[in-house]
Amino acid sequence: MMFYPMCRRFQFSFQLPGVYQVFESVARKYDVMNDMMSLGIHRVWKDLLLLKMHPFPGTQLLDVAGGTGDIAFRFLNYVQAQHQRKQKRQLRAQQNLSWEEIAKKYQNQEDSLGGSRVMVCDINKEMLKMGKQKACARGYKAGLAWVLGDAEELPFDDDKFDVYTIAFGIRNVTHIDRALQEAHRVLKPGGRFLCLEFSQVNNPLVSRLYDVYSFQVIPVLGEVIAGDWKSYQYLVESIRQFPPQEEFKEMIEDAGFQKVTYENLTSGIVAIHSGFKL
Repeated sequence: MMFYPMCRRFQFSFQLPGVYQVFESVARKYDVMNDMMSLGIHRVWKDLLLLKMHPFPGTQLLDVAGGTGDIAFRFLNYVQAQHQRKQKRQLRAQQNLSWEEIAKKYQNQEDSLGGSRVMVCDINKEMLKMGKQKACARGYKAGLAWVLGDAEELPFDDDKFDVYTIAFGIRNVTHIDRALQEAHRVLKPGGRFLCLEFSQVNNPLVSRLYDVYSFQVIPVLGEVIAGDWKSYQYLVESIRQFPPQEEFKEMIEDAGFQKVTYENLTSGIVAIHSGFKL
């Protein structure tokens, strides 16, 4: 049936050293495991996150726990397409331009992203390494930077970013409240917080099927594909321990965010939480 991008940092400090090393070693299997466990549905969820963000050219994005680049690449594609549409509208509005003038306008557009930038921050060196390799293979160069950093103590100045995203990472932070406070700190006034995370299923039938899949299938997939039963057992348990939608909404508000809302996806298997620094 569904639905698991792999877990990242770990909630319990006594587990961190051993499990962190495991994920260093299985980083190369990360994308394969995500697709296998979710039947590719994690890609749809991430696309919906970008649609909800609806970034404009010039947006400065911080993507935390984003070492594989999935959100960053979608962001770059989105703002580039938007910038190109804007260019074409401007050129169509100037019907009296000659061919030479039109060609020169295109040549002068050195920044195809309209000034947008994305900073990918992750605590895991191997995940960042894999993300960089994917970026190189897919031709992503402009507007993209990679930083090793902890969600609980971000290496950035105050009021720096327009948007903060974290996808399938915050439940594995040791102190979620600190990560939320850091998100609030680095956002500009008017900036937006967006979190895509597993949540509480709200359909009884789906919930029963989900439990069977979680506890009986996921660890087996982890063993067969990545040679690691225990980490995927942790994955299932970490999802169950993460606060339900309303409780997490209150935590976001306690960090200082306003106009906090959430949207359930796939019967609440995941949810997108949104808040603003006002």
